[in-house]
Amino acid sequence: MGWLCGRKSAPRVGERQTGDKSIKFRWFMKKNTSYILILVVVGLLLITVFMVSKLGSPAAQPTATNASLIPVRLPVGYIPNIQFAPIYVAIEKGFFRAEGLDVTIDYSMENDNTVLTGSGDLQFAVVSGEQVMLARAQQIPVVYVMAWYQEYPVGIVAKTGAGIETVADLRGRKIGLPGLYGASYIGAIALLDSAGLKEADVKLESIGFTQVESLVADRVDAAVIYVANEPVQLARMGVDTVLLPVSGAVDLASNGIITNEKTLAENPELVRSMVDALLKGLDYTTSHPEEAFEISKKYVDNLAEADQEVQMQVLLNSIKLWQGERMGYSQPQAWENMQRILLQMGLMEKEIDLSQAFDNQFIP
Repeated sequence: MGWLCGRKSAPRVGERQTGDKSIKFRWFMKKNTSYILILVVVGLLLITVFMVSKLGSPAAQPTATNASLIPVRLPVGYIPNIQFAPIYVAIEKGFFRAEGLDVTIDYSMENDNTVLTGSGDLQFAVVSGEQVMLARAQQIPVVYVMAWYQEYPVGIVAKTGAGIETVADLRGRKIGLPGLYGASYIGAIALLDSAGLKEADVKLESIGFTQVESLVADRVDAAVIYVANEPVQLARMGVDTVLLPVSGAVDLASNGIITNEKTLAENPELVRSMVDALLKGLDYTTSHPEEAFEISKKYVDNLAEADQEVQMQVLLNSIKLWQGERMGYSQPQAWENMQRILLQMGLMEKEIDLSQAFDNQFIP
């Protein structure tokens, strides 16, 4: 009996396997349950944060915005120029991106870009109005969807005192121009026509892009120029001039945005996005010319080193050519006038359907 009382109790099931360490562990767990739960929760939170940061990093997962942008190559002209400021602004201010477009500027020849747009190799291009009409006369299906310039930017300039005060005074005079092609040539003929003069009534001389130098050196009596540009340079040099702008005599279809019939029919929202973004760029540039000028320095080589006063005036003069009662709207009469001049010059053999050449549906 005493032996039975003094003897240790037989171990319970499982105690023989765990021993004293098992008893101590259960006691520890019972006394520190709340602390252990906190450690588990904190650990799970740390793991979750780590996984989210890895999955959400740019290297692992591109943003939806970048993935959804539509790449567009936009040819604008041969070289970078302050007069393309609205496009530079539209890029830098995010107007293109807001419309879902990732625009890359391309500097190349506008006649090539007209053909490439018509074939569908390009969706858009910036070209002059006569290029559209000449292309459609050759069955190239391009459509002009936004007028960038409300006034034709070409004119003829002469020195004050040269006896040239009106277009009629150009009869028999030597007029220098880049060449017998493009907007300068067509603008000059249109201006002469407004005074009843023909090409044979003057002496047109191809001088390349040396209008300022040729006029100052009296190698020509007058020069065909862009009204926003060369007159400013001449004034800076102290040369007084008389300017005869084409827009003061006749309204002609000028530079704007074109697309092709296929894009217009199958993806009108893409066209609307392009037009809307460019109109915002135009509006912002006209309202904030100083900021637009600074933005353009990123795109135009040597603009920062150029004569700031001259280049700023070029921009301000350009803005006047873009503005109108309805920015972006293409005037039907301007297309009729352009067609008449091109037919008169023999550059077109017959009239085209002007209702197919331009479209104002995207202009607010």
